[in-house]
Amino acid sequence: MTAPSTFGLSSEARNLHWLLNNLVEEVPGILSVAVVSSDGLLLLSSDHARNLEAREAKTEPRTGPRGSAADLATVVSGIGSLTVGASKLMDFGPVKHTMVAMDEGSLFVMSISDGSLLGVHGSAECDMSVVAYHMALFVGRAGHVLTPELRSELRKSLETESAGSAR
Repeated sequence: MTAPSTFGLSSEARNLHWLLNNLVEEVPGILSVAVVSSDGLLLLSSDHARNLEAREAKTEPRTGPRGSAADLATVVSGIGSLTVGASKLMDFGPVKHTMVAMDEGSLFVMSISDGSLLGVHGSAECDMSVVAYHMALFVGRAGHVLTPELRSELRKSLETESAGSAR
């Protein structure tokens, strides 16, 4: 059955939602995931689906950094921009992935296609190699379908959902 947030979306958009939710469900320790466009806009997030589930179950939403997918998208975009600048300065070619290990968790950023990024916020207990492997699978499956038209559709669906939840 299709999640309520995917009604009205193209099959490619529904597939990306499924891939993202599968990533979160299959990999222990992942707290939140965000797909960010090259201009830093949030396209897809695990937080929204989790918050819908929590609202329906009348429980507290599980959250990522500061409780907001937008915060994760901002961090992912910033790290992506910083590493692209470093790559150009060092003339080592395009950035494939970045990992930030902290005492209480990890942040992973991986290039998808033409500047789009996949960001994963993981707990301290997550296995970094397992997370990186599953992120690479996501990127391999999502990269070829993340066209400008699909990015526009995903962005519009997030704006529509945000407007609906603000009411």
